[in-house]
Amino acid sequence: MTNIFSSLVHTAYAQSGKIVLTPGTADFDPLTRMTVGGIVSGAISLAMLAVALIFFFILIAGGLRWVMSEGDQKAVEGARAQITNALVGLAIVFAAFAIMKLIEIVFGISLLGGITIPTFNK
Repeated sequence: MTNIFSSLVHTAYAQSGKIVLTPGTADFDPLTRMTVGGIVSGAISLAMLAVALIFFFILIAGGLRWVMSEGDQKAVEGARAQITNALVGLAIVFAAFAIMKLIEIVFGISLLGGITIPTFNK
């Protein structure tokens, strides 16, 4: 008697070739250029992006709360406070981004190495 699940199991074959990963090859090239400053810069960029997205979604949730409040004054006030807090949070994040860009220009250091501002030009 065969098991009903035996048709779902496939035979695994070992790879015949060797996998060679040695430092200094193209596989590890990005890792050889990694610095502490680059890691910190990436962490700052990631944190700013995450916080901006969180405040954006809080703003959207506040708007939805306002729409679904059905005229209840207490619910409208709560939604308005949530929207105001989200906008203040977004303003703080963008002000921090602008200050970091200003520091980069004035002192010639790279705080936000991986972030580029999108434009419509090619």
